[in-house]
Formats: sequence, structure tokens, C-alpha cells
Amino acid sequence: MISSVRRKLAVLPVLLLPLAAAAACSSENATTDCKGNTCTVTFNRGVDASASILGVKVELVGVQGDNVTLKVGSQQITVPVSDGGQQADGGVDVDVTSVTKDKVVARVSLNP
Repeated sequence: MISSVRRKLAVLPVLLLPLAAAAACSSENATTDCKGNTCTVTFNRGVDASASILGVKVELVGVQGDNVTLKVGSQQITVPVSDGGQQADGGVDVDVTSVTKDKVVARVSLNP
């Protein structure tokens, strides 16, 4: 009986993990869509836009032509649109998939 209870308790954190990950996401002037260790973030342009996802804060700094500057944690990186992306500190990969006059869409992946 004790063994059965221990097994059920051991499984509980695994079952709650998706809920914790969803609760850990927050954004300002952005929307997020996360699946596993990858999130798509759509930033609004012309305002301060950021999202806290996968344990890291990602902020839209600016857009110049086909280059998007983002602050990932404490590191600022420039990512060309649709060019395979850049890696930031902590194993975070960032790929900008599209830029319009109103929005910037980036895919952020955590590589453990």
C-alpha cells in the first residue's frame, strides 16, 4: 500500500508540469503559444513588448530592415528574419519567422 502511494506521488509532479509551464508564461503587448520547449511569441510593434517564457524574459528592442534586435535575458542579439536564427546564452535559440508593420513573430526554443 505504501508503495502504491509513493508511485502516485512520484507521478504527480510530471502531471502538473504542463500546468506549471503554462502558468510561468506572461507577456506585455505580446502573445505566446508554447508547446514543449518551444514557444512562438508575437510581439506588437511600436510599444514596449516582452514575454517571460521558458524561464527567460524576451523583449523586442527594435527592427531595422530584415534584422530584429531582441533582449534575451540580459543578452541583446540581432536576428535576421527567416535566416535560421541565433543562439543566446543559456541554450536559448531564437528564430524570427516574420515581420510586418504591426507585429514581429519569433520562435524561441530551449535546448537543455
